[in-house]
Amino acid sequence: MTRKTTVTQTRLHMADSWTEPASSGVGPTSKSDSGNAECGVRNAELIPKGHDRRDFIKAAAGITILFALDPFDVLAQRPGGRQGYPTDFNAYLHIGIDGRVRCLVGKIEMGQGASMMLSQFLAEELEVAIDSVDITMGDTDLCPWDAGTWGSQSSRIFGPVLRAAAAEGREVLLQLASERLAVSRDRLKAENGVIFDSTTPSTRLTYAQIAQGARIERSLQQKPALKTPSTFKVIGKSVPRRDAVAKVTGGAKYAGDVRLPGMLYARILRPPAHGASLKSLDVSEAERMAGVKVVKDSDLIAVLHELPDQADRAIAAVRAEWDIPEPTVDDKTIFDHIVKASPAGQVVAESGNLQEGASLAKTTCEATYYNSYVAHAAMETHTALAQLENGKYTLWVSTQSPFGVKTQVAQTVGVEPDKVRVITPYVGGGFGGKSASRQAVEAARLVKLTGRPIQVCWTRSEEFFFDTFRPAAVVKIRSGTDTAGKIVLWDFDVFAAGDREAKQFYEVPHQRTVSHGGWGGGGGGTSIHPFSTGPWRAPAVNTNTFARESHIDAMAEKAGLDRLDFRLRNLKDPRMIRVLKAVAEKFGWVPGVGASRRGHGIACAMYLGTYIATMAEVAVDSNSGQIKVKRVVCAHDTGLIINPEGLRLQVEGSCMMGLGYALTEEVHFRSGQIHDRNFDSYEIPKFSWAPRIETILIDAPEHPCQGGGEPAIVCMGAVLASAVYDAVGARLYHLPMTPERVKAALGKKT
Repeated sequence: MTRKTTVTQTRLHMADSWTEPASSGVGPTSKSDSGNAECGVRNAELIPKGHDRRDFIKAAAGITILFALDPFDVLAQRPGGRQGYPTDFNAYLHIGIDGRVRCLVGKIEMGQGASMMLSQFLAEELEVAIDSVDITMGDTDLCPWDAGTWGSQSSRIFGPVLRAAAAEGREVLLQLASERLAVSRDRLKAENGVIFDSTTPSTRLTYAQIAQGARIERSLQQKPALKTPSTFKVIGKSVPRRDAVAKVTGGAKYAGDVRLPGMLYARILRPPAHGASLKSLDVSEAERMAGVKVVKDSDLIAVLHELPDQADRAIAAVRAEWDIPEPTVDDKTIFDHIVKASPAGQVVAESGNLQEGASLAKTTCEATYYNSYVAHAAMETHTALAQLENGKYTLWVSTQSPFGVKTQVAQTVGVEPDKVRVITPYVGGGFGGKSASRQAVEAARLVKLTGRPIQVCWTRSEEFFFDTFRPAAVVKIRSGTDTAGKIVLWDFDVFAAGDREAKQFYEVPHQRTVSHGGWGGGGGGTSIHPFSTGPWRAPAVNTNTFARESHIDAMAEKAGLDRLDFRLRNLKDPRMIRVLKAVAEKFGWVPGVGASRRGHGIACAMYLGTYIATMAEVAVDSNSGQIKVKRVVCAHDTGLIINPEGLRLQVEGSCMMGLGYALTEEVHFRSGQIHDRNFDSYEIPKFSWAPRIETILIDAPEHPCQGGGEPAIVCMGAVLASAVYDAVGARLYHLPMTPERVKAALGKKT
């Protein structure tokens, strides 16, 4: 897949993880298909129906290594008794009789390359070829527990666990080879799946030879040291994605592609607005339709049919009347409501004294920033297929949290968790929206009521209605600068977005950051939002960065300083200074004060240990209000880089996706009624929008690897607002920066 194709792939993030029952006959079966090619039909053959991971271990030939890694015991013993990585294995490896290495990971793959990156961690420390690694992800019967795939944690949190496990696995194999060869361990070396005597290289054993016909459990009391970056052979190399061919040719399978004998398609009666209650119901016409089964169970009313189009006709025949609550807010009045209804603030960071800071300030700046509700708008809608056999529920679900779904389903249908298996196939985009999985619970309920396999696949209209949104939010900032251009006052209040990365990273002696509510919250009028909200790619940080960096621009102008110079003189963190200088050099930044009319913007941010600096060039049509993004340059310091090309693609994809929330993406509504129900009114970035995107990857192997899937998106709102101001001299305080808002800022009639 070319880089250009990936850059313009705005919402089509897909996964490498696929498991399929042998009876279905779909899914990758060759080793070259993907990182978990053998998780398809071959997995189903290895694991008879009704068997769990323990049975799989017993049935498999080869060496099974259980890991209990001291550095990560904190993950297994969480406060309040919450589940963590199992203490008997922080990572689970199986080396087969054919020498292939299978790794079972509770995380899932949404197209960001986690499967390849984790394979690189494993191959590096285990000393095997990357092509010999197969990875199974997100199967709750086979994989160790994981909280979910979000927050760029696959590399930050699970990566070190997997590296440590692989290192221990390598050492166990070396000890076993020492015993088999009667050679001192000190003389043995492991390389490319082979252990040999360094003094007599012909004396050797392959991992497969050691594993053949045996199942050995062994752990080490003294954990081996991890390899240093100078010795890496696999980490730091660009490794092509194994799933690329399947995805660009349409061969990839998703939850909606799974077929089971006797399965029915479900269409569920939906209310016209959040908070609406059913007043009357007439299903008689649907019940008369051939092959249609109508299910009524409390709040769940569904029609089922063997053909999806017949199910569509049946749900259209259902007559329902609803009581809809009186409107209280809409997309224009929501911001006043948020400020009034938000909870009391929690101090996120504080130092010095605000009054003293105000007295030191030569210039002051005060402003309020807004962002509207934003949808995830993933290409794949929420989908689940469920079946019930021998008292066990098996579900194929497009989800970011398979173990969370397992718990939800078990509680809903009233069975023990071990009676529920969740399998995560390819996932066609998540961005935080597939953290909740209502569709899986709906499918499980219908299976319990009918005994038939049921597929629930939300329509695009349902997706826009029931998906959680990035919350509308308000940020109020009051700040001051002294005569030397140093920030001496910073008072930051964020309402409804959340406190992630809200705290100030510029050096400010007198500052306070307060958060009034997070990105979550119930729906149906039970919270400050009229419908459900939740995490959206880099939750809270897009909002907080837009407000902070826009305000920094305004402060720089008031202080009579260049925007880059103002940032640098108020920073001490060498990594942030480095990314700013790197992006300025690449972009060709020309210093100046105020609007230069060149249309150049700047923004920087931190996101969970990753440093980002971005510059952009835009053109603004002052008559139409249209913004054209011409060029984006992004410097990205994520510490140790695992797969440079994979990271580059993530940076480019984030920049492209960020154009949406910055320029057009906005949910229009009136109380619980959602007006945007498809892409005809909800506009995401198009191929024609793609600017020239240049990335600067700063390799910092002295720092641990941080996440790369989300950080680059967080600057896009801020950097484009900065560029728009530089182009036309009008500052925008509300995202998205629609043509109407641009014209309003310019004082033109809309």
